Amino acid sequence: MIAKKSIKFLTIVGIVFFSLSTFAKSGGTSEKGGQVSSPEQINDYIKHHLADSHDFALFSYTNDAGERKHVGFPLPVILWTSNGLTTFMSSEFHHNDDGHVLVEKNGMKFAKIHSKIYELEAGASVVEFDDDHHAKNAARVLDFSITKSVFGMLFAGLLMFLGFRSLAKGYKKGAIPTGVGRVLEPLVIYVRDEIARPNIGEKKYKKFMPYLLTVFFFIWILNLLGLTPLGFNVTGQIAVTVCLALFTLVIYLSNGTKDFWAHTLWMPGVPVILRPILAIIELVGFVLIKPFSLLVRLFANITAGHFVVMSLIALMITLKNQFGAVGSTGISLVLALFISVIEILVAFLQAFIFTMLSSLFIGMAVEEHEHH
Repeated sequence: MIAKKSIKFLTIVGIVFFSLSTFAKSGGTSEKGGQVSSPEQINDYIKHHLADSHDFALFSYTNDAGERKHVGFPLPVILWTSNGLTTFMSSEFHHNDDGHVLVEKNGMKFAKIHSKIYELEAGASVVEFDDDHHAKNAARVLDFSITKSVFGMLFAGLLMFLGFRSLAKGYKKGAIPTGVGRVLEPLVIYVRDEIARPNIGEKKYKKFMPYLLTVFFFIWILNLLGLTPLGFNVTGQIAVTVCLALFTLVIYLSNGTKDFWAHTLWMPGVPVILRPILAIIELVGFVLIKPFSLLVRLFANITAGHFVVMSLIALMITLKNQFGAVGSTGISLVLALFISVIEILVAFLQAFIFTMLSSLFIGMAVEEHEHH
């Protein structure tokens, strides 16, 4: 038991220390490739970390010649443009003299501005901006690229497939699974007995177990990946949480019973004149407020956690003059370690809350009401 706790502690320390090292000797790497050394650059770096990206950057360092080197790998860029489908690797993007990231492909020029890709007008070689910093000679394209967040979701899906495949094989061999299955089985039972059964009911919970298990492990694994130096922030992307909330919305609306819709649209037991007003309130609650609470809670908590951890790591830059390089790094390490331990709990808690509320909303929709 002591050995296992020591391994867990050392793992957390290693994650935080490696995250600190990604800032390099005097800081991290800004979006334009330079080192981070000022509060403004730190804020830009954190925003860049929280946003999605078309490439996968692991860490950066400065070689003996003073050149800044970046370690990572490119990802596929898939665009639907005015000339149809265009694909290339994100490594083809390069900075021009104006600092914009440009690539020329199939007679078209594309610019990457704040991780968004624009198609330049014919004959244009640079991006022109108006007073509000909006591109005047470039238009957004439909972007179906495999970004870092998409890569993270695919990776989480692969881990889930391998884990549950191992669990299924374990049950074929005997009643007690082995290996990874021994870790997954208690969590599966927990979702079944503590989330699905109490909220949906003994008769109908099995129908929704595949979705509840999928969303629970999907969010939990992505949250844990976000605590590693890989730099994932998938559940901190509002588009991802919106899609997850929409899945829950479609499931409980499409499975609503006659009693559910009768009580929602024409509530019994109240004056007739109030029933249309109550119907509007109920519909707004089920269609807008409940999904909104799901997506905002997950998005806000994960984003805030990443922001706090990155801010504490950045203390080694802002406090370097007061405490020196060693002292500021020590303070940053201790504080970031403390928050990282809390974030491990939050990673599980947010997966639990999203699954719990989803099962609760489903249970409200499929409940059979007693008629007297």
